[in-house]
Amino acid sequence: MTSHQPPATSHIVEAFKPLFEPKTVAVVGASAKGAAFPNVFIRRIREFGYKGEIYPIHPTAESIDGLKAYRGLGETPNPVDYAFIAIPAAQVPPLLKDARGRVRYAQVISSGFGEVDEGKELQDQLAGAAREGGMRLIGPNCLGIYTPRGNITFAEIGPKEVGSVGIVSQSGGLGTDIIRRGLARGLKFSGLVTVGNCADVGPNDLIEFYLADPQTRVIGTYIESTKDGRRLFEILRKARGAKPVVVLKGGRTSQGRAAAASHTGSLAGDDRAWVALSRQTGCVLVETLEEFLDVLMIFQALTPRASHPMKRIVLFGNGGGASVLATDYFARLGLHVEPFEKEAVDALAALKLPPGTSITNPVDTPVGTLQQEDGRVAEKIVEIIQGIGKPDALVVHLNLSAFVGRTKPEVLDNLVKAALRVQERYPGQSHFVLVLRSDGEPALEERKREFRANAVALGVPVYDEMSNAGSALAALAAHERFVHSRSRDS
Repeated sequence: MTSHQPPATSHIVEAFKPLFEPKTVAVVGASAKGAAFPNVFIRRIREFGYKGEIYPIHPTAESIDGLKAYRGLGETPNPVDYAFIAIPAAQVPPLLKDARGRVRYAQVISSGFGEVDEGKELQDQLAGAAREGGMRLIGPNCLGIYTPRGNITFAEIGPKEVGSVGIVSQSGGLGTDIIRRGLARGLKFSGLVTVGNCADVGPNDLIEFYLADPQTRVIGTYIESTKDGRRLFEILRKARGAKPVVVLKGGRTSQGRAAAASHTGSLAGDDRAWVALSRQTGCVLVETLEEFLDVLMIFQALTPRASHPMKRIVLFGNGGGASVLATDYFARLGLHVEPFEKEAVDALAALKLPPGTSITNPVDTPVGTLQQEDGRVAEKIVEIIQGIGKPDALVVHLNLSAFVGRTKPEVLDNLVKAALRVQERYPGQSHFVLVLRSDGEPALEERKREFRANAVALGVPVYDEMSNAGSALAALAAHERFVHSRSRDS
């Protein structure tokens, strides 16, 4: 994505391969009656396409869900790459000790460890048992992993396609939200790991993996605390912005820090340190889950241009008031929506577009204008915008409710395809973002979902509102400026 690449780190990728692409999976805590969460996990990974060996671990059952059961982790026919463990907390340390070096990664779903005062000593015992058993430990107090490349998922739904977005979340519930809501937006994941209390493997380890992982283009983390802030700083500083890192930090206020302590037993740290980390390493610090997903989407779809950091934006679409509000909002984010110079205005005027069309920036076009030539008139407009206006980014915004019952279904598709054809004629010049606004009417929302899927498949990031697009573009611009400044320094 940029000229700065991390040093050869193939050993990190190989070390985590058993977690992200396990050949053998052990499941501890499944019931012979088939009703426990581990039973659900077995069924989910089968449905998700997992073809490796699955070893249920049970003290007495001969078989579970049609699979031969084993008494302990040390008794399986082959070593275990990944063990999914959901049994009472006190039973876990002895289980891990008995693995006898035959488990690579153990994920402990169980709670009752360091997130409560009476469980802190037990968590220390757990970490010691994992070391004694010769394995790396994920958790405890977490939901699981989601890795399309390994056909493993703890979530009920999620895209099966292997993508480029790598996630580490200290919250299992939020991890589920990221998968489900990401799916609706068109995000595709290289992997997602929930880490809970981080008794062993934590965000630092997984960020380091994703930086080294060729499959991952953008990294996102929900983090409540890090045990070694200096190490996180050094990992990100060394990366020099080679891949965007988006941080959703929990516990940035005093009330939030108290909530984080009760959630995962975390000491969340001073917010000023996280702001400084962002400034010094280029990681993007976001405020909400909505913004987190928006920013991940733009980095999934668009390639940052470090040699040409974004500044000048053109808005094109229907809805004058929306354009005015967006111009204000973008300006507050440091993105400039400035009127075209005379040459571009004259070229747009020569198209003799219908009355009510504004041909300065923003370019406001009523539906009657956009439906000319079944939407292909947009190609002429965008050609002038790109060829003469030369923006750093073009935001096309469509109020979909204005099109319903007034245009042919293909008009919207033609609009986007026309803009993309022009983009191809000006490679590397500008970013293209689409905003689809609607009023929530069910039939319109269904059309919007179809249209979004088509656009995302063409590599276009799609947003619900201009403000969502603005915050994502601002994050992309900040990343471009950071990498640009580092390239000048080197």
